Amino acid sequence: MAYPQSVHSMQMQPPAQDIVSGEQYRYALTNFRIAHEKVEEQRSQLEEQEKQVAMLRARIALLEGSHSGGGGHTGNSVDDFSIKNEASKLEKMINRWASEVVKSQVPLVELCNAILQDLAPTAPETLPQYDGSSMQVQSLLRHVMSETISEGVINCLVITNSPEANDQLTRIHEHIFARDPTVASVWRRQTFSAAVETCSPEMTASVLVENMTSVLRILDGATPATGGKSLIDAAYNFSRMIHGSSATSTDAFYRSFVPEVGSMLSPRQNELVKRCLRSENGNIDRVGATVFPGLVKVSKGLSVPGQQPEILQTIVRRAQVICECALAGSGAVPHTQMSTFA
Repeated sequence: MAYPQSVHSMQMQPPAQDIVSGEQYRYALTNFRIAHEKVEEQRSQLEEQEKQVAMLRARIALLEGSHSGGGGHTGNSVDDFSIKNEASKLEKMINRWASEVVKSQVPLVELCNAILQDLAPTAPETLPQYDGSSMQVQSLLRHVMSETISEGVINCLVITNSPEANDQLTRIHEHIFARDPTVASVWRRQTFSAAVETCSPEMTASVLVENMTSVLRILDGATPATGGKSLIDAAYNFSRMIHGSSATSTDAFYRSFVPEVGSMLSPRQNELVKRCLRSENGNIDRVGATVFPGLVKVSKGLSVPGQQPEILQTIVRRAQVICECALAGSGAVPHTQMSTFA
């Protein structure tokens, strides 16, 4: 049959061979060698770049004060979540201190008047007048302590035990930040790496006298403390954590804020510790007292040619406040669902 013969004839054909000339072979070999040399050259360049990057990272770590000697992580990073946790601990300390003061032998009416004098030294009559109940005094104590910690510890870089030196260093930081936030971040962390471990008694007294003179006088000069721990020292540790640690963002820093007594409630900036039906119904209500400061992350916006970059403030933790109607007393009870402090 024809079919098997055709198959047999196909099988007998010699296989095709790829034959190149010697010149083509040498040309291909030369190109392969050149390509191999290029790859080796690129690999050497990448290795050198990795070495340079490693050296740069080590230099940055040294400048930031986080160099561990072996290139390892020192565990001193901080994020917004850990900041909120530490802020909650400090808030509980302030609440306990205020509660202990209210339960002491100090007359509440006199203490209330002393707090109002510290909040508005030139015109205390412009503030709401309270009858000096236990809840009012405890809330106002937390407000004056919040202002003390905010202005005397967090917003002023406490690096030495000299108030004058700290003020100067704070101004230097503001000047550097206005020019280059990243350089300011490195400067701040390096400076805090050499900061004092704790505030001296003189430094603590200076912060208290500057911010709560009348309250300190009526408490016979006793340093605010609870559970054997100084509130100023606890606030200083919190301040060192947020200013001196390696945060995720290298071009921002933190500042605290305390809404003033009588200012308008702002849902974006304030968080009520008591439910206020007046505010929920759309009626105007105001801050009665700030029981713990808010915290913002300050950074610079994008640069626009011919314009100064905008300063951005991102709220990390809203200020804890009690509304005016809740603090006013019996006249505000119908507008507020009253509850005890946590």
